[in-house]
Amino acid sequence: MAEFFDAAFGFPTALFTFSLLVVAVYWAFVLVGGLDMDLLGAGADADTGAGAGPEDGDGPGPGWFAFLGLGGVPGTVVLSLLIALAWFVSLAGSALLDGAFLRTLVLAVALIAAWAGTRLAVLPLRRVLRRPVEASLRDFVGLPCVIRTGRVGPDFGQAEVTAPDGSSAIVQVRRPAMDVAVAGGAEGTALTAGSHALIFDFDPAGQFFWVMPHDAAFDRPAV
Repeated sequence: MAEFFDAAFGFPTALFTFSLLVVAVYWAFVLVGGLDMDLLGAGADADTGAGAGPEDGDGPGPGWFAFLGLGGVPGTVVLSLLIALAWFVSLAGSALLDGAFLRTLVLAVALIAAWAGTRLAVLPLRRVLRRPVEASLRDFVGLPCVIRTGRVGPDFGQAEVTAPDGSSAIVQVRRPAMDVAVAGGAEGTALTAGSHALIFDFDPAGQFFWVMPHDAAFDRPAV
């Protein structure tokens, strides 16, 4: 037992031991209903287009998980798997190897193994979780929304949409390139912050919504 504690609280395992304790406490609260499963809001939302996208921040979050190939599942699940796998590999390596150089090598191997193991684990989870998310996103098609970014184009844009039950969400939106070109020569049809638009389609591949000016959808001149 003494050897176990020496390895668990020695370098490099100690870097993950305290994080693993936090993860254990977090999931205990999730099981008793005290916390939300996706407290980070960085996993599934990152790939569905709901919530903030990678371009909205430079810190750890949806963009980083997607960049590492770990998007599509709740961020707390990803982080928990990374910490647990890194802890286990570093514990095993610390028990087998000794010396500062070898322990540093163990740390590098633990990080790589944690990423590889987590990536393999999220593949089936991503398929399971994506179906209900996509189904719920399609419910937004046909609803009006309010643009929340300075512009909306073929490659950028966000809007706030309110569901029939009163809940609201920030979603990724796009406007067809041809529509943008036409809007450039017509006053009042540009989609800017505060503009009203209509969601008319959902792109499952890009995980975003296609929008058009709200008044144009009803063949009325824009006000």
